[in-house]
Amino acid sequence: MTTNSYSPDELKKIDPVFGQFSFDNHEQIVFCNDKDTGLKAIIGIHNTVLGPALGGTRMWNYTSEWEALNDVLRLSRGMTYKSAISGLDLGGGKAVIIGDSKKDKNPEMLIAFAKYVDSLSGRYITAEDVGTTTPDMDLIHTITPHVTGISESLGGSGNPSPVTAYGVFMGLKAATNFQFGSDNLAGKKVLVQGIGNVGETLVKHLTDAGALVQIVDISEDRMQEVAKKYNAQIFSGSDIYSADVDIYAPCALGATINDDTIEKIKAKVIAGAANNQLAVEAVHGKRLQERGIVYAPDFLINAGGIINVFGEIAKYDAAEALRRTENIYNTTLDILNYAKEQGITANQAAMRKAEQRIEAKKNEKK
Repeated sequence: MTTNSYSPDELKKIDPVFGQFSFDNHEQIVFCNDKDTGLKAIIGIHNTVLGPALGGTRMWNYTSEWEALNDVLRLSRGMTYKSAISGLDLGGGKAVIIGDSKKDKNPEMLIAFAKYVDSLSGRYITAEDVGTTTPDMDLIHTITPHVTGISESLGGSGNPSPVTAYGVFMGLKAATNFQFGSDNLAGKKVLVQGIGNVGETLVKHLTDAGALVQIVDISEDRMQEVAKKYNAQIFSGSDIYSADVDIYAPCALGATINDDTIEKIKAKVIAGAANNQLAVEAVHGKRLQERGIVYAPDFLINAGGIINVFGEIAKYDAAEALRRTENIYNTTLDILNYAKEQGITANQAAMRKAEQRIEAKKNEKK
């Protein structure tokens, strides 16, 4: 008899889907390949108890197919909790297209992807995300009705980024109130990491509120543009995580709160738009709690975008979308207070509330 031992990387190859922590009982995973257009995409449908799985399509130049798979699993799982905690009748889904959106994306590829979306008959509804745009969704809409975030001229809600940023701003204010006893941001030092469409709009809200904003981004040109536009300061230190600020707002990609960064953080509030900010939820959420740092769960406060596009399905207008998004302030305070009462982390509190709503719906269907 031969006994084999495997490294973690080897185990990933043996159980590349069902064996992963991020799989978390996904209902369906669709691998999309179109040789003629170069499309390589993955659609993750995590949970459809509350409704169809709605989530954007991200196009990113992943270093490996494993990285793409892990990303779509984490993102689609996050969408389940985001919709549930926001009170939406939606499940959680997400899609990723492997490639550089600036070089590889073309209309033929998007049409091929749209056909895969359409083949799911509404179990998954797509929208824009990193690397995709409203015009991309308009093109996808020519093939399938199962798409949101299309142009207002076509009956859609348009670019969801401004509403996403407004929700993040509301959540950030609530977390500030919980930590400091007031949501007045005048004079508060805020570091915004990542100034894409959402990050820039958040900078505007913060500046208008009197905050002292510092920005950091991988694009020097982008930093110069935003700094000039809003009179923001470009971060000049060597380590953003040890910056002397009151609030850290991660608005780029996820997992920036990890073993390497968490002990450096001086900010007393973390509230940003990035998905999956905690590299390991149980470990890093607990450590933030131990250090007295208030963390506003990302899937709660960045829900403005999905609240906005859900209006296309539920048939409510832009004013109602903003009203629902503004309520993120109250929900964030409720979650933070519940976490304190229960002696659990804010992330655990938000997930528990979301799971309770899903379980209640599941019991209704029995």
